[in-house]
Amino acid sequence: MASDVQMQNLLNPHLSGLEEYTPIQPFEVLSRRLGIPAEQIVKLDANENPYGPLPAVAEALAEYPYYHIYPDPQQSELREALSDFVGVPAAHILPGQGADELLDYICRLFLSPGDAIINTPPTFGMYSFDAKLQGGQVIDVWRREDYSVDVEGIERGLEAGDWGSGTAAPSPLPTPQSPVPKILFLTSPNNPSGTWLADDDLRRLLALPLLVVLDEAYVEFANPPSRADWVLTHDNLVVLRTFSKAAGIAGLRLGYGIFPAWLMPTLWKFKQPYNVNVAASVAGLASLRHTDQIVAVVEKLKSERDRLYAELAAIPYLRPNPSEANFVLCRVEGRDAGGLKQSLERQGILVRYYNKPGLDNCIRISVGRPEQTDRLLAVLRML
Repeated sequence: MASDVQMQNLLNPHLSGLEEYTPIQPFEVLSRRLGIPAEQIVKLDANENPYGPLPAVAEALAEYPYYHIYPDPQQSELREALSDFVGVPAAHILPGQGADELLDYICRLFLSPGDAIINTPPTFGMYSFDAKLQGGQVIDVWRREDYSVDVEGIERGLEAGDWGSGTAAPSPLPTPQSPVPKILFLTSPNNPSGTWLADDDLRRLLALPLLVVLDEAYVEFANPPSRADWVLTHDNLVVLRTFSKAAGIAGLRLGYGIFPAWLMPTLWKFKQPYNVNVAASVAGLASLRHTDQIVAVVEKLKSERDRLYAELAAIPYLRPNPSEANFVLCRVEGRDAGGLKQSLERQGILVRYYNKPGLDNCIRISVGRPEQTDRLLAVLRML
């Protein structure tokens, strides 16, 4: 009988050094762990929409009669509805099981062991995770102190062909000292800082010989518009969107990408035929039939975000960062952010804690309903 060691030797070698991605714990798990009834927990740690799905979504899910039938492998009706919503032909749109599935597709299509991506930390952790999953290297070009993208640093590194010592994350595979990156991952508004990538900066980055993946998970909460239609004039741009935030159906896992025409035939060959389940499609279509109601919810959250930011700025030990998303990042001064998170948790209030480069001693607070904001602020003022 083969031993565990012999079996492990059959694995791809680059997986041995891969760190597990750490997601937020499920709501019911947190409720049991804290010993607090779920209805008493203020969950502000995962940027979810506190208002949940529209009433029309629950009605559509309850009335749909064909859950015993496999879903449409091309999601034709959903893609047409998305086309009307984003103003891009359906031929450029591919739905996914959340935008995370599409991130995985992109890395698997473009990266082989030793290839590289450019990452702009601090930012969403799935870009580097998915790249390393394919054996890729991660070149970190750190954001500036105000969390803006260091466009000049990216341009300089590509022109010189050398990213300097310490910028590329170590890889368990032998790779060139200065790998040539294939993909640049960007988020606008950025998670966790909430900062917007200016049009002029994006144009400069699109002039580089890279596939630029622009993650717009939080774009509905920003005052500038989406750049989805830029895909029609830029063959090296991919824009990713999601129903998780503004539409409030994170649990159903529905996202979509807007891709250049040349890439779509490969994506159709590559994707799993039934990757988007029926319930997600039904919920997405119901949401798109009532976009005016989604806009109304988003406006409530934007107004609450502005109130939250102003109130947090008045708390002496917090330094909130201006945000175009549905959350506010705060640097904690004069006290331990980890201890602050634990104190809030004991009161049934959950926030995200960071203590890593670029995010040392920080918490990120998702925008909740007004009564949730009030409860959070009362505890923060008391601590």
